[in-house]
Amino acid sequence: MALRTIITPPDPRLRLVCAPVERVDDSIRALMDDMLETMYDAPGIGLAAIQIAVQKRVIVLDVAKRQDDAASAAPICLANPEILWASDELSVYEEGCLSIPEFYEDVQRPARVRVGYLDREGRRQEIEADDILATCLQHEIDHLNGVLFIDHISRLKRDRIFKKFSKAARHEGSDRKLSVGRERARADAEA
Repeated sequence: MALRTIITPPDPRLRLVCAPVERVDDSIRALMDDMLETMYDAPGIGLAAIQIAVQKRVIVLDVAKRQDDAASAAPICLANPEILWASDELSVYEEGCLSIPEFYEDVQRPARVRVGYLDREGRRQEIEADDILATCLQHEIDHLNGVLFIDHISRLKRDRIFKKFSKAARHEGSDRKLSVGRERARADAEA
């Protein structure tokens, strides 16, 4: 297992539609393991492969896990998840996202869903979910379709969030250029 880097806006890969998994093999299981380790380390309750820059229809989640209680862990790994049914009844949960750190907003989604998927062994499964599990499944499946939770909030709030991330990316880029420039100047001085 290995920790992976979680990408954030304005990285355009977050808007990509992910490719289906042809079959669940050792490489997909290794990806799922890396995703779980990355999710727990972040810490979070769900992660889509695209959030670590892998354009595959794979998600992992664990809504039972508590940071200091490994015994309560109940990870679920899903390849090619798809919502088969969603209730007309809606619920609202405050959502956050590992790709959009430090932002939380109320999002309204169907209260219950049934999701079909392939498990770690490649067997077809279905899961019916409500409460936070239903929300988490919908949130992560959205990622596979290039949709972020902030797409479900007002345009004004969404624009504010993107501006903050774009500004931070520009600042990080200029810091990186400064650092490279300093390294070049130091190398030139030593030569």
